[in-house]
This record gives sequence, structure tokens and C-alpha cells, in this order.
Amino acid sequence: MTPQGPVAADVLVENGVIRSVGTSLKAPGAKIIDAKGLTLIPGAIDPQVHFREPGMEWKEDLASGSRAAAAGGVTGFLEMPNTSPPTVTAELMEAKKKIAASKCLVNYNFFIGATPDNVEELLAVKNVCGIKIFMGASTGSLLVDKLADLERIFSQGRRLIAVHAEDEALIRENKTRYAGVTNVADHALIRSPEVALRATRIAVELSRKYRRRLHILHMTTQEEAEFLAKEKAGLPVSAEVCPQHFLLTAPECYDTLGTYAQMNPPLREKRHGEALWHALKTGVIDCIATDHAPHTREEKDKGFPHAPSGMPGVETSLPLMLNRVNQGLCSLAEVVRWMCENPARLYGLKNKGRIEAGYDADLVLVDMAREKTIENGKLQTKVNWSPYNGWTTKGWPVMTMVNGNVVYREGEFFTEILGREMTIDAIWENGGAFP
Repeated sequence: MTPQGPVAADVLVENGVIRSVGTSLKAPGAKIIDAKGLTLIPGAIDPQVHFREPGMEWKEDLASGSRAAAAGGVTGFLEMPNTSPPTVTAELMEAKKKIAASKCLVNYNFFIGATPDNVEELLAVKNVCGIKIFMGASTGSLLVDKLADLERIFSQGRRLIAVHAEDEALIRENKTRYAGVTNVADHALIRSPEVALRATRIAVELSRKYRRRLHILHMTTQEEAEFLAKEKAGLPVSAEVCPQHFLLTAPECYDTLGTYAQMNPPLREKRHGEALWHALKTGVIDCIATDHAPHTREEKDKGFPHAPSGMPGVETSLPLMLNRVNQGLCSLAEVVRWMCENPARLYGLKNKGRIEAGYDADLVLVDMAREKTIENGKLQTKVNWSPYNGWTTKGWPVMTMVNGNVVYREGEFFTEILGREMTIDAIWENGGAFP
């Protein structure tokens, strides 16, 4: 699947880089992978994961999370700062990168977290994919919900800002209104569509005011999609959606999954999922992320409101989308655009996301005819459960190559050579090249 569309061709990889794409390529002495009957796509890039290291390695770590990524055809990830301690300084960022270099099977980069008083660190840190702002739904130093603090961050520097767009003040009002509830379905009332829309409006207006590159994380509502459809043109604004927000529907998901369906922002009614899918298909939403946020079964079984929010997803996102291709709901070219090309383009990931000469050989072979059932207990993520347990999907990755090295093939991992830190193109570091 090339940028020009599907072609029957050979791909020559040399020193981790795609050297040429064409028919009947000759390379004496080269190792040959016969992929007849399979489809080669660029490796997926998951632009929002929580791999929990440092500080919460019992849920996940960079080794287990990157193995899950490789099994799911994900060759690169962008990881969030809400670890323990949170990644809010250049020093802590370097420490996290050192851990990643020692154990990540796939490629990586990281967000630095914004706090009300760390603007100097946000300006000083090098080669990060962006600044993460929790406008709501966070605790401690990572919560930035005051307009004056948001203005200060948006007004200084040019690096991309990614926002968790939920309005903290309205969340607190709703928590008071629903105090004492124990039905997990009420989670979506506390974090109502208005909670999301209000924060998204504020973030877009700040982007407009300061011409600041903005990415809206995990959009969940019809109202946000309709707002962006009207306001996005001409602004340096992009957005993402997670598969669960159009695949899992309230209230049914809460009836069947309980707190295993609890996440922030929450899963919502059918109209929202349909609107998000339409926005993705029409380009209002630019890419797919998973918000892979694992918690153990013991933690999830605590019941609402004590169970933590979040669910795993990095291992199943590409298969779920390939299944939709097989269902005729989208094309493989669209999936490649949403999961490979656009994440690389939006974040300025150098030489990533395409099968083209000069690009890194991050490649995935998929068998579009393979059927497989997602099963708890047979996953690579440490928590070893999925909200899609029991779902049979058609279209699965069978081999994952990172920087020219096969790291996963037919259930087997090859860990001799690890992934690398992805380079952010300098022009993106300075807020340029978009839209």
C-alpha cells in the first residue's frame, strides 16, 4: 500500500531504510521474505498511549507495552506524561528516554506534561512530540484548568500542544450533582458532552488567538465534531478519535462490561459514535489513537466510582480497523492514512508512515483473510484483558518490521535489536508546516 495506492511490487530494504519499491527488484545476497498473498502496509503509529513507566509498572511497562504494540502491527508510539513521577521536566524526559532505549521493541517518542508553572521546562526540552495539557480529568500538578495558566502556555513557544479537553469546573459541578451514585453508566453524565465541548471550544480559541499548533485528543461527541467541522478550516488544529468511541456504545457497553468500559472521556450513545465515524471519514478528524491506558482486573473490579478509568487497546486497534475494511465500511487506504501516514505527518515524525524510497523500513504484513478471536489471557499487555474479549475479527498482522528488523512474526518475538527514538522534524518543533 504505497502513497499512490496498492501495487504489486517488491520492497528493497537496506540498513533499515526503504531503498526502492518496484517490480522484479534484484539484490544479490539479500534475505528474501516471500509475502505472496499478503498485504504490506506502513507500520501503524499510535499517537496516544500510557505505558505506565516509571512508577506503575504493575499495570504496564515500556517493554510489555511495546511488545503489545508489535503484536498489533504498531511500529511506533507517542507516550503520555502521567507517570510517577510525571514527566514534566527535561531531566525526567531524558530519564524516561534512557529507559525506553533499553527495552522498547518498537520506536517511541514522548509528550512532556504541562503544569501551571513549568513553562521554562516546556521550552527547554528537546525532541518531544508535543506538550500534553490535561484541562480536566487529572490530579496533582498535571491539571491545568485556569485560563490564565492556559494562556501562558499557549502564548510561549511554538511546539505542538495536545489537550485532554474536558472542563474541570463542570466536572466538579456534575460530581456534586451525582454524589453517591454507584452505577458506572452515570460516569458519562458526570463527564457529559458539554464537559468536552466547553473545553474543546476554549482550546480552539486559544489556538486561534496565538496561532498555536493544537491537537485535540480522543474526541468523543457529536457536538465537538460539528463544532470542528465549522471552525477547523484555516486553523493549525487537528484531532483524533479512539476506536472504542465508535465501536462500543452506551448504555449497552456499561451493562456488559461494567467498570471495564469506564474511561475518560467516557463511552457514549450511538449518535456520538456515528458522528465521530462520519467526521473521520470526511477529514474533520485526522487520525486514530487508542488511549491505551491499562489497569489490572483487581483495580477495575473495585466498582464505580472507585475503579480507575482507562482500557488497553494498542494491540487490537489495527485488527479492529482491518475488520471494518473487510466489512466494507472503509478502505485499506483510509486505514493507512488514519493510522500510519497522518500520525507521522501531524507530529512531524521524520521518515515515518509511508512505503516510499528514503523512508524508514517500519513495515507490517497483514493477512486480510485471517480470522481470529480476541481473548482475555492471550494478549501481550500486562493486564491481559480487552473490552473486545470474544470479538472475532477478520484481517490481522502476521509480521512486524521496525527499522528493517523483524521484531514479530506469527506469534514469535525477536528482541535482539530494539526500537529507536523517533526524530521530530525541526520545522514541527517550531510549530510550522501545518496546515
